[in-house]
Amino acid sequence: MLLDATIRCLVTHGHAGTTTQRIQDEAGVSRGALLHHFGSKSELLVAAIHHIADMRLREFGELVADLGEGHEALEQMVRAIRSVMAGPPFQAAIELWTASRTDAQLREALLPAERRLGSALRDLFNRHSGITDPRAAQTAFETLMALVRGLELTRIMRTDPTLEDRIIDDWLDHVARLRDR
Repeated sequence: MLLDATIRCLVTHGHAGTTTQRIQDEAGVSRGALLHHFGSKSELLVAAIHHIADMRLREFGELVADLGEGHEALEQMVRAIRSVMAGPPFQAAIELWTASRTDAQLREALLPAERRLGSALRDLFNRHSGITDPRAAQTAFETLMALVRGLELTRIMRTDPTLEDRIIDDWLDHVARLRDR
């Protein structure tokens, strides 16, 4: 309840506008109840970081549970990665990434959670991409991650709702050529 309220506050108010008062109001709990679970805003944000990573990992696992082989599997996996790099949990994570640039405690908590997520995505990508050259596979994966993150960050500025799908399709076409080598 408190962690979900924290995510909602991060999305609605950003990191700077996310206060413990706002979180407790959003969660409908008293100050004492909040402090019983988390002694400080930093503790709450650290817990939120791990909660967000767990949510995204769980969603990814559900989306790829029946992943087969071949081009269809790659496309399904890419769509799953795109899904976990979008929406409120990702938006809240971006707020925390930005804040962690100047907050060492937040960065220290953020890195293991994000590395855990990144490792799960990378492992599955490597198993199903069909790219045999490790360097090409690494480049394709990192390009995909930059692409889906960028698409989500710039989504509010686009007026063409089909552009994101066309961009992903273009990336998939490029990777298909890597697979055919």
